[in-house]
This record gives sequence, C-alpha cells and structure tokens, in this order.
Amino acid sequence: MSFIFELVSPDKLLFSKPVVMVTAPGYNGEYGVLAGHAPAITELVPGVIGIYEQSDHTLSSRVFVTGGFAEISADKFTVLARNAIDVSELNKEEIAAKLKEITERIKTTDTEEELKKLDEESKILTAKLQAAA
Repeated sequence: MSFIFELVSPDKLLFSKPVVMVTAPGYNGEYGVLAGHAPAITELVPGVIGIYEQSDHTLSSRVFVTGGFAEISADKFTVLARNAIDVSELNKEEIAAKLKEITERIKTTDTEEELKKLDEESKILTAKLQAAA
C-alpha cells in the first residue's frame, strides 16, 4: 500500500509522490510512516528523511533536514522542513571544518544568546556530518 509523501521547504515543494514508507528524525528517535498510520503532528530534529518509493526494503533517496514539522494522516505525510538538501550533496570535509570553527567560537563566546545560537548550529552540523558519513 502506498500513500502520498510531500516534502516542502520555505521556498518550494521538493517532493510529492506516492511512496511505500518514509523515515523521519524525531525528538524520541527516528520513526517510520506507512500507509494507514495514526494521525499525528510532530516536530522534526536535524537528521535524514529516508524515502522508500517502491518497497519498504529499498531506500530511494535520503534528504537531510535541519528541522521542521510533520503532519501524518492515514493516506498522506507532509513535512514542512526549515531547510532540506539531498544527502549526496553534503561535503563531509566542509562540514567538519565548519563544526570545528563553531566549536572554537563556543569556547570564547560570552553571551547566552550567542551561545544558544552556536549550540543549535553545532547540533545541525553534527547531524549533517553523521548523514554524510
């Protein structure tokens, strides 16, 4: 059985097709969505969305999201992502260099607001690095 999966970023609709399964990164870990899923609205954390178009055993594509929200119904799963990028486009060396820079800035920051911003950026970069590995 299939259902419609839509992935939307702030500037465009990135994906809208029938799929068999989708996995998404949530606060309590990765979760899977199949046709007939119970209705839910969830918040996403930085991580990878796995899209299975033909079979729940064959991954079709992987998309990194920096967070967002998801709405699940029995026949549709919609993700409103803050930002989204195909995992194949992630550059491991570039991400590692940015993470190192952020880590150094965290050590020297003196404001709570700046620390919070840098910590959030660090979490996103860490998740990107894991996705790119």
